[in-house]
Amino acid sequence: MFAIIGNFIYFCIESVIYCTMKYGNLIKERRTMLGLTQQDLADYTELSLRIIKSVESERGNPSLKTLEKIAEVLGLELIMKVKIVNE
Repeated sequence: MFAIIGNFIYFCIESVIYCTMKYGNLIKERRTMLGLTQQDLADYTELSLRIIKSVESERGNPSLKTLEKIAEVLGLELIMKVKIVNE
């Protein structure tokens, strides 16, 4: 099962929903949906406005801790998947 909404494809495998959207766009859309400014998100996460802007534009290399802080405030969940390398 899949759905196309705007420029993004959402699909479901084993009751888990995956999104092809890049993390910066996802964070920005969720923040906007909640009516928060970048400054609000910076204040709630105790991160700098510069970090929030760089994460949303996918510049730099945010730490896992930074992404966890943002996800928690926005009600998102980070899921890491280990890539299996063929031997």
